[in-house]
Amino acid sequence: MGLGVQAMFGLFLQAMVVLFVEEAKAGHVFFNTSRYSGKKQVSGGCNLFQGKWVFDPSYPLYDSSSCPFIDPEFDCQKYGRPDKQYLKYAWKPDSCDLPRFDGVDFLSKWRGKKIMFVGDSLSLNMWESLVCIIHSSVPNVKTNFVRKTPLSYVTFQDYGVTLYLYRTPYLVDLVKESVGVVLRLDSIEDGNNWKGMDVLIFNSWHWWLHKGKSQPWDYLREGTKLYKDMDRLTAFYKGMSTWGRWVDLNVDPSTTKVFFQGISPTHYQGREWNQPKKSCNGELAPLSGSTYPAGAPPEASVVSKVLSSIKKPVYLLDITTLSQLRKDAHPSSYNGDHSSNDCSHWCLPGLPDTWNQLLYAALL
Repeated sequence: MGLGVQAMFGLFLQAMVVLFVEEAKAGHVFFNTSRYSGKKQVSGGCNLFQGKWVFDPSYPLYDSSSCPFIDPEFDCQKYGRPDKQYLKYAWKPDSCDLPRFDGVDFLSKWRGKKIMFVGDSLSLNMWESLVCIIHSSVPNVKTNFVRKTPLSYVTFQDYGVTLYLYRTPYLVDLVKESVGVVLRLDSIEDGNNWKGMDVLIFNSWHWWLHKGKSQPWDYLREGTKLYKDMDRLTAFYKGMSTWGRWVDLNVDPSTTKVFFQGISPTHYQGREWNQPKKSCNGELAPLSGSTYPAGAPPEASVVSKVLSSIKKPVYLLDITTLSQLRKDAHPSSYNGDHSSNDCSHWCLPGLPDTWNQLLYAALL
């Protein structure tokens, strides 16, 4: 009798494995964000981040003129961008379909929950995108909108869902000391403001490159050591490692899901896609295919290294390559906030909507 039960159990397991594989092939399995736990990277189902951009006339997911939450720096249509083709591209993973964002489903599943984006203006870009996608699904739902520094939020009152944005470009602390403004590579006092969230989406990198007048600190500090400067990748690694220790010490995975937004690329240097005289300005279409000529930026390796050292589950929204392909999706000169050519941020509607579709898939 015992052997019969074992045999039946074995057949059951085989059937379940076959079913899982078939579901994965059909695009119905979505634990596809890269998960880092300890030193082991775990991923299953389809890789949502490997694919290509395809023309899709059903896009965009919303109209910028109907979303009251978009900042001038991202509102490319309002500020004169003449083309609209960049709005019509959808991300198509190679071996499955990316689920279309359902705002009502999102609000229903996360009823009464708190979701926070923590980081720089790329976090702002993604936060505004998510708010606009949801708002377009429930345009008549009452909202409470507060915009301040460092904390902003939108609450969809009928559902009790609040989307927060906490602006802190380095994640680690920027403080005034007697010597001047100091970037403390080993301190995260701001982290007290991130506790109690149901979902945390972190981002940092672009400000680590700022120098001269755009650099907001005078010194870097690590313990008792004060530095006038250091290699920026090294500084980024030290700061990110401090953030990683904060996650391990302060996050309860049973109540809080943690994501890292991934490195958002810039398109100032056309040589990266074999057109050395160009930048994002005037670009009308994505790069074809699924690889970027210049390859992955070194800061992405820093992120991977730090994530692999974190013991708690952190899910990487690995947006770098798919975003590198979108040289056409930046505001360039069509924005109401930057007088220069902006090849760093992204138009809304636009690429960050795909980032949020990937987040939505990860949360399903």
